[in-house]
Amino acid sequence: MPDDAIAAHEVGIANALAAGYALLERGASAVDAVEAAVAVMEDDETFDAGRGSFLTRDGRVQLDALLMNGANLRTGGVACVERLKNPIHAARLVLDHSPHVYFVGTGAERFAMQHGMGLIDNTELIVPRERERLMAFQKAELEGAVDTTFSGPLLDDPTIASHDTVGAVALDQHGHIAAGTSTGGTLSKAPGRVGDSSLIGCGCYADDESAAVSLTGWGEPIMKLVLGKWAVDRVAAGASPEEAAQAAIDYLYARLGGHGGIILLARDGRFGLAHNTPRMAWGLRTAEGARIGVTWNG
Repeated sequence: MPDDAIAAHEVGIANALAAGYALLERGASAVDAVEAAVAVMEDDETFDAGRGSFLTRDGRVQLDALLMNGANLRTGGVACVERLKNPIHAARLVLDHSPHVYFVGTGAERFAMQHGMGLIDNTELIVPRERERLMAFQKAELEGAVDTTFSGPLLDDPTIASHDTVGAVALDQHGHIAAGTSTGGTLSKAPGRVGDSSLIGCGCYADDESAAVSLTGWGEPIMKLVLGKWAVDRVAAGASPEEAAQAAIDYLYARLGGHGGIILLARDGRFGLAHNTPRMAWGLRTAEGARIGVTWNG
């Protein structure tokens, strides 16, 4: 995260917290709160989700999202959608109205449209910053400054190499938890590529019997380790969310040299945050108030 983007990230996180927590205060479900928080970040072009997402190799936006209800394990996911402003809303429609878990591409867009969502032109999701970023990345790629095997771009310029997948976890007054994750994927990704964010158990998972989790980072290592489920299983086995979060990030790096971040919330309200990137924007809202930052020191 470049220095001049810190303030925008903090504002975006604060707005997402406010939207989600306002619903919880009115007695809404954890699923409602997560959906609302993620939608705010999708609408904020600061983040790699919704409008302002990274562009694919051919200069388009392709979006993925997942939403999961820990109370009953109902889940909705969409991937490779290009004409939906808020893929997290489409994920909610799948969760609520389909016996299936996952829709992709035009099938996902058709399902969302049949259930009341409007379609937009892909250009509405593109911002000038990302056109410039794509050109800079592809120039660096031609010059041999990029390694996309495990950890992503090996670049000194964070304006090119950053990742800003968004996610939220929540606990409601009924004692249920939920998780959601949304992303535009990686910069200059191959069209049709799907990362960890919208894959159940990888970048997102929620179960009242363990924890709710959302991850960000380079998706391929996270997918290979099914890291979201790995983390919540540690909580189910007795680890604290704080211990499980740090263990997951340590495992990601030790096993595959991966980089990323994690938020983890148990049904008793205990939480964990961890990341092995220099910065990760995060926020926490409880009855005691809000905490927001770009690094985590406990």
